[in-house]
Amino acid sequence: MQRIGIIDLGSNTVRLVVFDVERHFGRRLRPHEFREVLNEKTVAGLSAYVVDGVFTSAGIKRAVGALEDHLVSARNVGCKQMYVFATAVLRNCSNSKQAVREIERATGLSISIITGEEEAHLGFVGASITQPLGDGLLIDIGGGSTELTRIEGGRDVANTSIPQGSVSSYARYVSLVFPTPDERETIRKAFATQLGNAPQLGRNLQAYGVGGGVRAVAKMVGCMAGREKAVKQLAPESVASVLALLDRDPSQFAHLAVKAAPDRLHSLVPSAIILQECLAAVGAESLATCKYGLREGYLLERVLS
Repeated sequence: MQRIGIIDLGSNTVRLVVFDVERHFGRRLRPHEFREVLNEKTVAGLSAYVVDGVFTSAGIKRAVGALEDHLVSARNVGCKQMYVFATAVLRNCSNSKQAVREIERATGLSISIITGEEEAHLGFVGASITQPLGDGLLIDIGGGSTELTRIEGGRDVANTSIPQGSVSSYARYVSLVFPTPDERETIRKAFATQLGNAPQLGRNLQAYGVGGGVRAVAKMVGCMAGREKAVKQLAPESVASVLALLDRDPSQFAHLAVKAAPDRLHSLVPSAIILQECLAAVGAESLATCKYGLREGYLLERVLS
């Protein structure tokens, strides 16, 4: 049995997951072969510390603080093997190498920067743990980017990263907490333009979803239906209903959003807009949410393989 800690240094959250893993010999990881010992996150909002493309010293300090807190938690459960990877917030800033060096020096950790295409691939690997995914499109809405993976014959045949996510959309286009109709349209047009420049994704696809952005929308849809948990299947109409509620009754929307996704109030609506555009682009009639994603994929391919 190995106890392994994975820290995902993201644009919005810094999340630690500690796994206990049975002996593993390179085949597909089975759900019964690993379990979560600890799962905690810090809403660090690191994308807010990128100014004119530069990750600021305040952002470095914030990242260091979040990582040090997670290190204490990991050590408290006896975890000595630690792996850290960073996504859009550090790979896209102009001072990426310098910022990573400073964070590594302050924490004693080694940080791996994964590309957008690698992020999409690892999300697919994680999503496939419970069962092979059929032909379709896997959608992962992160804080600073959106990853799209075309699946054919049980393999990811095309991985695309769009440098616009839920938190970056909020930071760039929204003045208060929830975007106005004009701000929502600006987010939509900006994402649609980048999506239009992406490689051909296909049509009439089954969609799958991983990541915090998709889960936030699924929680909101569940909350609107009077459920305690996120729904496992999302139809385009249910995503549209989230945005329609904001137009129809902003007060009810706000109260439900506080229950459904209190740590994602600012990014919930951008997530719904991005998800709506992705589903429309491939003509998907439904989206199935997946239990596992990027962190589990990283565990399998970058740690255990």
